[in-house]
Amino acid sequence: MIASPLVTAAWLQEQLGRPDLLILDASLYLPNEPQIADETYRQQHIPGALRFDIEHFSDPDTALPHMVPSAGRFARLAGELGVTPETTLVVYDQKGLFSAARAWWLFRLFGHDQVMVLDGGLPLWREQGLPLETGENLPNPQPPYPVIFNNRLLCGLGDVQTALSVGQTQVLDARGAKRFTGEVAEPRPGVASGHMPGSQNLPYDSLLTEDGTLLPPQELRQRFQALGIDGLHPVITSCGSGVTAAVLLLALSVAGLPDGRLYDGSWSEWGQHPATTKALGPA
Repeated sequence: MIASPLVTAAWLQEQLGRPDLLILDASLYLPNEPQIADETYRQQHIPGALRFDIEHFSDPDTALPHMVPSAGRFARLAGELGVTPETTLVVYDQKGLFSAARAWWLFRLFGHDQVMVLDGGLPLWREQGLPLETGENLPNPQPPYPVIFNNRLLCGLGDVQTALSVGQTQVLDARGAKRFTGEVAEPRPGVASGHMPGSQNLPYDSLLTEDGTLLPPQELRQRFQALGIDGLHPVITSCGSGVTAAVLLLALSVAGLPDGRLYDGSWSEWGQHPATTKALGPA
């Protein structure tokens, strides 16, 4: 088991070249952003890093964005990347701390716990003057990964509806405050504004320092405690499409609090579903 899910840029630089280490660029951009993650990877990445495409590691048979793939699809794709049970993974993204947490959560969901997130991501790595390379690295393919699915980390629409009606589970929404209140439109067409009645807003970037790293554990605990998150009740995290919800789960882990569950469909599903209630204004 890994003591902390985070690693520093200095630590990772010292580990470059380790045969059991695999570094993954898990960058992802929203539909309203101009960047293309495959291109930003080829332009600049950490030496030896492979491209981890969250869209590729998703269910191709649903219209919802980057939903969890089948166990068979994950096993095949992880093996093609060269991941084995002995692999130590470090994931990062080009924004700092955004989509890397989704990759961290996804590997844990399918039973690979030897995975860590580069705190501060590529921006901090670059700011510290550490080495970079261009182009594309090719993986060393392995057999399909032997998946052990951890369903305690995942929930669906029905689970969230039940949790909100019973009231014993705390539901956290990682979107920005104005998206939560419905003051600004969602970036995906056809998705209503607002939030799930009974959920609380904890924007993921409110848990980051100015340099894009996660707050220290004690400060994270204080942020969670301010919302009544004390580790005694289950937690479900949500966001726009199941990406920054994983940042909240990462923060729970760093804070020493129990694992929560990620609502995979998140607001992309809830906000366009005809049977769900959408609330406006503050929680």
